[in-house]
Amino acid sequence: MPVCVRSLLEQTPVDNGLTELAASAAKEALVVEKFSEAAEVSIVFVDEEYIHHLNRQYRGVDCPTDVLAFAMQEGESFCRVEEELILGDVVVSLPAAQRQSMEYGHSLRREVAYLVVHGVLHLLGYDHQTEEDRRVMRAKEEAVLGRLEL
Repeated sequence: MPVCVRSLLEQTPVDNGLTELAASAAKEALVVEKFSEAAEVSIVFVDEEYIHHLNRQYRGVDCPTDVLAFAMQEGESFCRVEEELILGDVVVSLPAAQRQSMEYGHSLRREVAYLVVHGVLHLLGYDHQTEEDRRVMRAKEEAVLGRLEL
């Protein structure tokens, strides 16, 4: 299950431990959701200016956010066979993750893992527009974080 992690941050280097955690979180979400080893995800760490631009351009929301997911597959079903399946990109604002980890009183590692899992679940078609959808998605996020011992 290929997971490519890279950083577009020029001012703040992302250490290998954080990139490895992001890859592990994405892989674990895919395992929990029973996706094949051929499923591929890309994770990109960015700053608030970059994610603000993406949020405005693609969602019409003129403010920064913490995570965006750009799915390559859309529709009601995915092919879960052994052929290659490119799911899409998860874009994480590292400054937002740092700020939120302090606000919520947990580690940066937990916040980054949470945002990656949240983004991967969006790639898989989950959303949180209704209260029921939010509960389902939150339970899945916590299940994956639990498996990562975060």
